[in-house]
Amino acid sequence: MGKNSVWGRRRARRALVQALYKWQMTGAASVTIQEEFEDGEALKEADSRFFAETLHRIITTHDVLDREVSPLLDRAFKDLDPIEMAILRLGADEFMHRPEVPYRVVIDEYVELAKTFGAEESHKYVNGVLDKLARSARSVEVGAHRRPG
Repeated sequence: MGKNSVWGRRRARRALVQALYKWQMTGAASVTIQEEFEDGEALKEADSRFFAETLHRIITTHDVLDREVSPLLDRAFKDLDPIEMAILRLGADEFMHRPEVPYRVVIDEYVELAKTFGAEESHKYVNGVLDKLARSARSVEVGAHRRPG
């Protein structure tokens, strides 16, 4: 499978959850985290360009993403579980910067990652927040899919 395949992106997203968690917990530089992941197994057959671009963009613009997500939460952003925080930042980033990825794919990918890495019910929370975010960030696309016939 190629690095730019669907599976390559899926592997990159999985590594991104882990990389953002590490950044959130340690404050390490994005370059340091990227090098660590490149040296390990996490990016094996992953879309490494997608990983690097997304990691650097989120670390440098997380405040913008946080402002987009915060009004949709039932608690302060800083009170989120770190895994949920990383996943919601990733979903928001894809909605805003990856218009070629359908919104339903973004939601499905990150809900699955919440099932893998998050607390028992976090995937439901992630699904709800990303669904609301899709309605504002991708309103035309969401509207087109929700129209009858």
